[in-house]
Amino acid sequence: MTSLALLIAALLLILSIVTSKLSGRLGIPGLLLFLIIGMIAGSEGPGGIEFANYTITQFVGIIALVFILYTGGLETHWKSTRPILRRGIVLATFGVLVTTGIAGYVASLLFHIPLMHGLLMGAVVASTDASAVFSVLKERALDLKGSIKPLLEFESGSNDPMAVFLTIGLIELIEHPGHPWYSIVPEFIQEMSIGAIFGLLLGRFAVLLFNKSNLMFDGLYSVLSLGLALLIYSLTAVAGGSGFLAVYLAAIVIGNSEFIHKKSVVHFHDGISWLMSIGMFLILGLLVFPSQLLAVAEPALILALILMFVARPLSVYLSTLFSKMPFAEKTMVAWVGLRGAVPITLATFPLLAGVEHSQTIFNAAFFIVLSSILVQGTSLPLVARWLNVGSKAISERPMPLDYTPTGRNKNDLQEITIPRGSRMHGLRIVDAHLPEEALIVLILRAGEYVIPRGSTELREGDILQVLGSKASVEQVKTLLQPAG
Repeated sequence: MTSLALLIAALLLILSIVTSKLSGRLGIPGLLLFLIIGMIAGSEGPGGIEFANYTITQFVGIIALVFILYTGGLETHWKSTRPILRRGIVLATFGVLVTTGIAGYVASLLFHIPLMHGLLMGAVVASTDASAVFSVLKERALDLKGSIKPLLEFESGSNDPMAVFLTIGLIELIEHPGHPWYSIVPEFIQEMSIGAIFGLLLGRFAVLLFNKSNLMFDGLYSVLSLGLALLIYSLTAVAGGSGFLAVYLAAIVIGNSEFIHKKSVVHFHDGISWLMSIGMFLILGLLVFPSQLLAVAEPALILALILMFVARPLSVYLSTLFSKMPFAEKTMVAWVGLRGAVPITLATFPLLAGVEHSQTIFNAAFFIVLSSILVQGTSLPLVARWLNVGSKAISERPMPLDYTPTGRNKNDLQEITIPRGSRMHGLRIVDAHLPEEALIVLILRAGEYVIPRGSTELREGDILQVLGSKASVEQVKTLLQPAG
């Protein structure tokens, strides 16, 4: 029985990875394909696999979200995130609250359920999903203008704690009708404060541990990182804080610090993130019963459209009301309000708590996620072109050389692009008078690798891999700047 289960899991995983290649050609997000494969393999599909365990689904969903947020934090560049920090925080808190209110009120009318239950449904579907946003942005390879991409990535990574808090808080209020709504406010302050403090402190501890552990085998650093992600989440949650917020903030601290085997650890977690996304969407596909979706299809579709065209845009415009962000960029942020595994995972909370109308909430959340990925996920390139805020990113060959720092942070290997109008254009390397402690080890030119020699001419658009001390690499960047 165990062997058969492993065989089925392996086949579903490999099938999902292989079919993901079709997503780019068909213009369909890979997450949608993973979900469909799960539904086909499920009890009402040709696969006939019986699965209806909400406890396992919630557990897997939490673990998956921990690693997805951790990976997102590792890949977040503080330099590009810092200018949008205030907007991101407002959007991740106030924006989720606005979406919950609008979607909740509409849900109570459409599904003929009490307002508190409608607000619970609104909280479940209020946040954008990190796995959906991160993976779709990578798949679509969109080069978005201005601060759109960093704002989207920061929001999707930091708004889940707010959605989790609202979901759990509303369940408590439904189960204890006599409690006033403001009774959950101190709990919110506690969770966010502890989550932020633990995240920042444990992030610094993780960097120190990476650089001081001196492990015997290189592969153990990736395993150490796995353990740290789980430690940060669980320790914060046990202390009464938001584990999701702590994991994301700690990963930002780690990703923007120098530590040994950093590149290999980040690449490892990128693979883990994809594994978590695929596994989660396959399980969600297995869990749903398509026949039950038909009963909620009409009101759920209307609610999905309200979310896309009313609640999400209004929350974005209000959250960025006092920013100088162009209207077209705000509109693009509003449209990339992708829902994914998080709403369905949150929908298991009222189910396991035995809340009335919880099955309706779960089925509606699944339908909304399906609609969001299908409509918003497939239309991102079109909307970006229509708003004139993005273009197709240029796909470049990766540099084959890698560098493992010693942890003392003295040297670095960086990729530097020679800009248009550079004073070094046309000069031979021997005539460029580069710092003695800097060495050009490889050049990527027009998609081909060039082994540099002293007689090699530097050209605009060349991507140089430069090895040297940090100060000398910065000097090379300065020398390559345009004349004047």
